[in-house]
Amino acid sequence: MGLHRVLRPRRIQGGLGYMSGVSPGPERCRVEQLGYCARQVRQHDHDRFICSLFAPPAEREGLQSLLAFNLEIARIREAVSQPLLGRIRLQWWSDALDSVFAGQPPPHAVATALAATVQRFALPRAPFDRIIEARAFDMEDAAPADLPALVDYAEGTSAPLFGLALDILAVDQAAARAAARDVGIVWALTGLARAVPFHARSRRVYLPADLNRQAGLDVFRLFEGRLSDQRMVQGLAVVVGAVADVAQSHLESARAASRDVPAKAIPALLPATMASIDLERLRRAGCNPFMVPDPRRRVGRLLRVMLNAMRGRY
Repeated sequence: MGLHRVLRPRRIQGGLGYMSGVSPGPERCRVEQLGYCARQVRQHDHDRFICSLFAPPAEREGLQSLLAFNLEIARIREAVSQPLLGRIRLQWWSDALDSVFAGQPPPHAVATALAATVQRFALPRAPFDRIIEARAFDMEDAAPADLPALVDYAEGTSAPLFGLALDILAVDQAAARAAARDVGIVWALTGLARAVPFHARSRRVYLPADLNRQAGLDVFRLFEGRLSDQRMVQGLAVVVGAVADVAQSHLESARAASRDVPAKAIPALLPATMASIDLERLRRAGCNPFMVPDPRRRVGRLLRVMLNAMRGRY
């Protein structure tokens, strides 16, 4: 089996046409591909799946295909055993985008659904390239040098996705664009702070290296889960707290523009509500992500999103 076949992301699983070798009709294919994207996002990016439900049906499908693409890119490092294999997968997706934007996507459910979304909403290529380029840092297995480097990573991997969501919702307004950038940074920083335990199990860290040194945070002990030392706990709280402060600042900046943001942009910006809840929970846990319970599927969390959606807030 060739290296290309080993490293190429999986094609769609399920669907009679793909399983039997009988070519289904175009509409059947479209429904299967969109359904696959929706299931992937619902399972692996549940918060943003919920937010996408507040968009009109056609736009909702576009948002979910966009989020499914992001999942494919974001999970590459955890799916491969070595960074080199991750770089090859990133290159596969970069090449796939050439085909997607040419209207001839490879036989991959997410790529095919994304091609339909790109065509339907006339999405630009540059934000996709920026996401892939920023994700190359995942293959370095090194901590960001400092907070500005972490924010750059957060902006590169996340903000373009929120900008593309506005494109799908036909929002091209300065206040909404600025808010989308801030929300993208908030979402990424909050997620990285919450994911410290997950990354530590994989011997990876996204906390700024300079802050780790200043706070006396030994990342190797963090990898081993050795948090019984009070100095380690305090050091972790200082570093995570600094990341949370930057996230909070961008959240406040995004919300300051809310009066000028059109209502139809809200589904793209609603993840700010989820991130706000996560920041609150992180602070209640003393900025120790190892002590934050899993918040997913909680009724209060969903109600808050629903209320904000109805009020035109995020």
